[in-house]
Amino acid sequence: MKKKRNVKSVMMRVTVIVLVALLLFWFDFPLFWMFLSSFKAPQEIYTLPPVFLFEPTLANYSEMIFRRGVLRFFSNSLLTAGISTLIALALGSLAGYALARGRFPGKKDIAFWMITTRMAPIAVVLLPFFLIFLSLHILYTLPALIIAYISFNLPFATWLLWGFFETVPSEIEEAGLCDGCSKFEVFRRIALPLVTPGLATTGILCFMFAWNDYMFASVFTSQQTATLPVIASSYMAGHRAVPWGQVTATGSFLFIPVLIGGILIRRYLVTGLTMGAIK
Repeated sequence: MKKKRNVKSVMMRVTVIVLVALLLFWFDFPLFWMFLSSFKAPQEIYTLPPVFLFEPTLANYSEMIFRRGVLRFFSNSLLTAGISTLIALALGSLAGYALARGRFPGKKDIAFWMITTRMAPIAVVLLPFFLIFLSLHILYTLPALIIAYISFNLPFATWLLWGFFETVPSEIEEAGLCDGCSKFEVFRRIALPLVTPGLATTGILCFMFAWNDYMFASVFTSQQTATLPVIASSYMAGHRAVPWGQVTATGSFLFIPVLIGGILIRRYLVTGLTMGAIK
């Protein structure tokens, strides 16, 4: 009986490993192929059957960096996504903590109203934002794009961090108050460090929204302030033949920072996703 159970357990583990491997292959192969194609010469990209062994070239990256100035658009994306994420985390942590510890009427109604603003389709707010930015004379600038990202990321960050702060035992904070800390010091020195995994999870999700955004960036930026998704899409239009080498190189610029960021904070990310933040 024990042998049968051990064999069954081994078979189950092997089945799970095979299924996970197939899922990883299914989802990751397009990214791998994109990165691989970015090092191919044009004739090798169109070769059938596909070529896996080839002499790599940096011609596509050289074209993007030195002739098309992709680093400028990379910095635009990094600046708008980074600043909007930091502001959303700073304000969202304060608002989330207030919702978790505050006692005031209509708290849940306010929280629900906040998250409904995040549920609104982007197309609905494009015209109001356009008119507001036009009246403020900041249309087609990076500050306009940062404000647009904050408007969507802040409710999301507040909602997530509200749940993370509620996992912190209130007794720890009460002990801090008894030791002479003010409420803000309790928030900064006790509560905030304890939800570091939640901050990392919320930050990476907010950053990914801003980093991958196309709709806001395509409406509120100009040729000088465009971001990487806008530039990548521009290569797909206005060409008789799509320059896939340049497209895949730009896609690698989009993908690699998110991959590196995920690897660096993977420990916090996994912990944060398992803390039950969604209410």
